[in-house]
Amino acid sequence: MHINVINHPLITHKVSMMRDKNTNPKDFRQLLKEISLLMAYEVTRDLPLKDVEIETPIQKCVSKMLGGRSIGIVPILRAGLGMVDGVLELVPSAKIGHIGCYRDPETLQPVEYYCKLPVDVDQRTVIVVDPMLATGGSASMAIDFIKKRGVTDIKFMCLIAAPEGVCALNKAHPDVPIYTAALDEKLNDHAYIVPGLGDAGDRLFGTK
Repeated sequence: MHINVINHPLITHKVSMMRDKNTNPKDFRQLLKEISLLMAYEVTRDLPLKDVEIETPIQKCVSKMLGGRSIGIVPILRAGLGMVDGVLELVPSAKIGHIGCYRDPETLQPVEYYCKLPVDVDQRTVIVVDPMLATGGSASMAIDFIKKRGVTDIKFMCLIAAPEGVCALNKAHPDVPIYTAALDEKLNDHAYIVPGLGDAGDRLFGTK
């Protein structure tokens, strides 16, 4: 099982607040945004740099600036939308795509209903975001769609992961690194992460 758990104290503290069933949708949204910003700092740690000549108020010098691919952010609808603004605060020039998948309540299999990506997505490093990595089905399907558009540099970022989802995504896309704020115990019989935080979409938008 290959996964990067970002266990910064601030992230761990905020995740615990999100787990609390008494956290209201407003605070839940704000916490998810804050955690996404903090996580994006680590997810983008290996972005390449290039030498550029600049002129400070003192003299000219050679300094470093980003020199690789531009960034694309692709949230898996609908809960993934809550992570976009946090990443955008760190990388405001990123373009955003959207992929719609939902889990069939009977079969527990992912169903795709929407996919819209930037026209130059194949020239970008794409960060796929979704708060929960449960069975791994939706994440694997979303990455399938992105790869079909010619994208070769993909990262997956989530808030909480289950071991079952990590293994499934590792198997389906071994070239895609996974970043999470917490690796939980397991899935229950309804494919919810334990202890998890419930349905992230419902808690994010106050729909349940």
